[in-house]
Amino acid sequence: MPEISDDTTSDQDIEAGRVLFAQECSYVTSAVDSASLPKPNLPEIAFAGRSNVGKSSLLNALANRKSLARTSAMPGRTRQVNFFDLGGRLGLVDLPGYGYAQAPKQVVQDWTELVKFYLRGRVSLRRAVVLIDARVGPKANDRDALDLLDQAAVPTQLVMTKVDKVKPKDLAALIEKLTPEVAKRAAVLDHMVPVSALKGAGISDLRGRLGTLAGPK
Repeated sequence: MPEISDDTTSDQDIEAGRVLFAQECSYVTSAVDSASLPKPNLPEIAFAGRSNVGKSSLLNALANRKSLARTSAMPGRTRQVNFFDLGGRLGLVDLPGYGYAQAPKQVVQDWTELVKFYLRGRVSLRRAVVLIDARVGPKANDRDALDLLDQAAVPTQLVMTKVDKVKPKDLAALIEKLTPEVAKRAAVLDHMVPVSALKGAGISDLRGRLGTLAGPK
């Protein structure tokens, strides 16, 4: 498995992130349109990525839960924006996976517009986390998402998922390939975080980074 470096995240931030993500994380609500979005009352972090990129697994690993991302499981769950409350200090927002070809075209269009509305205008949104499958690299819809976030000036963290399934040299090559793309988008943070939800690699680093965005105790 590739070695994961925490060299740009302080020990203090990592410990604070561990404590924060050990707090109770509860399901709040799901929004199906702009009118049903909850009122913003916490700093929020939104998680975005292609379908099957490992978004649910990452959310569960961050919160050290087995089924957090399935709390709101019901028919049509992937068509909603799902909100979670982490310790009363941070909102975690699970966005519908994009690129899901099996959904009806109108459904895809509706939830795409909802996600765009949320990302462009949510005053409580502090960061977007965009997941890229380390096995396949970015696709056109990943780049579209990054462009949207860059245009909306939303600070964006790139996370490479499933790194336990790739060789270290391939991961290094992917990060090197992505570096120029990151550099041309001002809103995308320059450090990419490789993670494995299955093996736990990189999770403490990501908790530390995201924990700095939480509200006061």
